[in-house]
Amino acid sequence: QVQLRDSGGGLVQPGGSLRLSCAASGNIFSINDMGWYRQAPGKERELVAAITRADSIDYADSVKGRFTISRDNAKNMVYLQMNSLKPEDTAVYYCNAEIINTYMSYQVLWGQGTQVTVSS
Repeated sequence: QVQLRDSGGGLVQPGGSLRLSCAASGNIFSINDMGWYRQAPGKERELVAAITRADSIDYADSVKGRFTISRDNAKNMVYLQMNSLKPEDTAVYYCNAEIINTYMSYQVLWGQGTQVTVSS
């Protein structure tokens, strides 16, 4: 069984920083695209940032220049460094990964979510 576990959320003041981490574990053969999504109250889940295995990266316009996504393929981890946080960044953040397990089955998995609250 393959699982994603995300962590690193919390309460931060406007202008502050947080670093989210997501670890994939279990019967993993390889991981393709990884990414971070967020969902604010009353809104749909939206893509924040995505990274391919070859480190091709895409960001939502609202976070460009402030957030940085990275991954460690050896550790099966993906990170999101969030700087210059704004109140509108407040949401539950979810990691996402496209995984091929050791049975050669393709799975799209989600982390359990980690709350990020930006408030003074």
